[in-house]
Amino acid sequence: MVETLIQNLGEIYSNNIYIKRDDLIPISFGGNKARKAINFFQEIDEGAYDCVVTYGTSSSNHCRIVSSMAAMRKISCYIIGPKEASKPTFNSKMMNWLGAEITIVPVETVHNTIENKLEQLREQGRNPYFIAGGGHGNLGTQAYVDCYEEIRVFEKQNRIHFDYIFSASGTGTTQAGLVCGQLIHGDNRRIVGISIARKNPRGRQVVFNSVKEYLIEKNYTYDDEKIEKTIVFDDKYIGRGYGQNNIEIEQTIKDVLINHGIPLDSTYTGKAYAGMRAYLNKQGIRGKNILFIHTGGTPLFFDDLENIKI
Repeated sequence: MVETLIQNLGEIYSNNIYIKRDDLIPISFGGNKARKAINFFQEIDEGAYDCVVTYGTSSSNHCRIVSSMAAMRKISCYIIGPKEASKPTFNSKMMNWLGAEITIVPVETVHNTIENKLEQLREQGRNPYFIAGGGHGNLGTQAYVDCYEEIRVFEKQNRIHFDYIFSASGTGTTQAGLVCGQLIHGDNRRIVGISIARKNPRGRQVVFNSVKEYLIEKNYTYDDEKIEKTIVFDDKYIGRGYGQNNIEIEQTIKDVLINHGIPLDSTYTGKAYAGMRAYLNKQGIRGKNILFIHTGGTPLFFDDLENIKI
């Protein structure tokens, strides 16, 4: 289990704001993808796998982390990426620097390309390990069930209760893990996923499916209605879509860096933090203890520096 710092950032709309610094996980700029990848690579280490195959865009924190952890083990890493989201980024530069073999194809051919790559490697006598895009799956969900346990330990040690927990919600397993933790313990709070790309109902359904799959695997029984009521998936702050910036996100990134020295990015954490501020204001939430999960993405912050007007 990886334990990360929780620090107080002061007040927003009379709420006490805290941030959990998963961006400080000490693997290649950290983040939620590092927390998840630790679980995947434990399986890789325990098995006889000699290479890893995964999927992601050029902005993918997941692909950066997988490339790094594969390089640390001196095993091959193969990344399949969509042509539609392949512009150069600091993450993609790091993937190349770390020795990943990147194949760019039209998005509609991604699935077949992955299957062909896995078949090709097996025909060569290799034993590939496949990780779904973003670390999606029960191992990824488990990482944030574990994170939820860390939060509960912090609460007990510091005699505090977080009324709301916010995070960026993309592939859904980060939010799903937190929701599973809440359900297992029966805690009274709201876990809010701020969508960075997906609209409802699809985005919410993806989180629901991840929660359901994990609980079934672990032999927990909850009716669908209870799970549905526990999931808060807000798609009001997507803006123009995945990786797209706006004035509110830019200002949020500036504010948090200037006031707290913490880098956010416009694709994930900056969008989620801006969404959290707007959510607290629009919902009239006051006098509560709020925890924001910093899910990482520091290399993307440097991409933003080239685009944000000072």
